[in-house]
Amino acid sequence: MTPWFTWANLVTSLRLALIPATALAMLNADWLLATTVFTIVVISDVVDGKLARAFDQASPLGGLLDHATDATYVSISTWVLAELGLINPWLAPLIALAFIQYTLDSQVLAGRALRASQIGRINGIAYFFLVGTAIGTNALNWSFLALPIQLLAWVLVITSLISMGDRLRALITSSA
Repeated sequence: MTPWFTWANLVTSLRLALIPATALAMLNADWLLATTVFTIVVISDVVDGKLARAFDQASPLGGLLDHATDATYVSISTWVLAELGLINPWLAPLIALAFIQYTLDSQVLAGRALRASQIGRINGIAYFFLVGTAIGTNALNWSFLALPIQLLAWVLVITSLISMGDRLRALITSSA
């Protein structure tokens, strides 16, 4: 059994600790700091998986910590973007609900591996892309990207609902 303390989980925990820094930087319109923290977050997200595999320490707990941290990061970041009026207010709660459904459906709490779907993977990447683009756009003062960012946020609302519906349909048909 893989211990809880691993280098990968330490890196993931660092990412978790950076969530308030990102939120506060965005709320204070310190877009350069938000960009810097976002960059560290993305690098840590790439590094933690590589560390887990390199040290043969990948585990369901580590996977859950990684995905929960990612979901929390993008949920809070999109909530802040919505509070600032940069995107719609529906995306942040949908991200949180989709992650909860994903976790329960995967039965990860019973020690099983997370079951990802193709649309879920794409959404996960797109959530980070949205947050990074919104932060970078404000840092560079590129207001011409405001409308595409708002449209992407709406597309992600739709694809999140589709993903959740698909997961629910699969659960219902598998238990019937």
